[in-house]
Amino acid sequence: MTALPPAAAPDRPVRVAVAGLGWAGREIWLPRLAAHPGFEVTALVDPQPAVRDAARDTHAVPFAYADVDDLPVGAVDLVVVAVPNHLHATVAARLLRRGVPVFLEKPVCLTSAEAEVLADAERDGRSLLLAGSAARWRADIRALAEAADELGPIRHVDVAWVRARGVPDAGGWFTRRDLSGGGALVDLGWHLLDTVLPMLGPTRVTHAIGSVSDDFVNDSAAHAAWRSDAGTGGRARGDVEDTARGFLLTADGASVALHACWASHESLDRTTITVHGATGSATLRCTFGFSPNREPTPVLTRTRDGETVRLPLPEEPIGVEYDRQLDALPGLLADPTRRGAAVAETRRTIDIIERIYQSARPTEPERQHVLAGHRDR
Repeated sequence: MTALPPAAAPDRPVRVAVAGLGWAGREIWLPRLAAHPGFEVTALVDPQPAVRDAARDTHAVPFAYADVDDLPVGAVDLVVVAVPNHLHATVAARLLRRGVPVFLEKPVCLTSAEAEVLADAERDGRSLLLAGSAARWRADIRALAEAADELGPIRHVDVAWVRARGVPDAGGWFTRRDLSGGGALVDLGWHLLDTVLPMLGPTRVTHAIGSVSDDFVNDSAAHAAWRSDAGTGGRARGDVEDTARGFLLTADGASVALHACWASHESLDRTTITVHGATGSATLRCTFGFSPNREPTPVLTRTRDGETVRLPLPEEPIGVEYDRQLDALPGLLADPTRRGAAVAETRRTIDIIERIYQSARPTEPERQHVLAGHRDR
């Protein structure tokens, strides 16, 4: 398939296909793409006939296919890939090698090896990979970043997304490590890292350690009633973490404390980010995502010399950050300098996640080494 970027066809919308009609594809991306004047949804891809036919009828999409390889040559300018996590890199790489630009939902990949597969596919197909990064498009996050710029060098960031009850899906792949790659760290932690790392700049993360726990993942009372995936049966027993904590150190001497939690003892779902700089601190309290059990209003404050002031924030509807990503996509598709940028960011993020998991879940030889060392002391 030969990609036709929007710059080559300024008189028409971007022709887009949505691959994967689980919750994200069906509830986040497809309705927004169908309503956006800059896009024309020309195809859907999903292996389940009933799911793709229902979505096709609802949004009047002309074509639907079982596999991305069935997309005809030249049919689309972009494919939004929202398949289950373990298929992200595989499906995206198949498209990229055919020269098809891809917008890939997070997590972009599950391992550093998969990041290299995507890099090779993007290069070999002379195509473009774009990655989902919803939180960066929130007005409150942008305001926090502006406030952080006025605090001098960043010394430390505390970042947490803690749900009261929010273990996702009603069965299926999300709580299976072999299909999801992990639990709250992969799901929520990717958003948190995607928010914090740009604030730290290009500095290298020299150390990353953490811990994980699973007290809630198999508790039905902790499930996200507002988020379910079509076509799944009863929930199988999960083997991923519902809570992850990490600590990062950078080559510049800054640190990050990260807390990602699908379920907790809290009453509300909340996201909290505090940036500590040399001349003050700034704190944002809000709620990422679509949960209805959320902080009522985002609040941004700045503290200097013992005085805390509230900074103004615009009101915005839930989920508008996804619309803003779509607003920017045509321009990104037409920008040749974007090639390789998503992979570079992905390498940094997945490396941190892998190192946190490695410290939290040591392999058997590592565990035996630790135990042996303990016995020797």
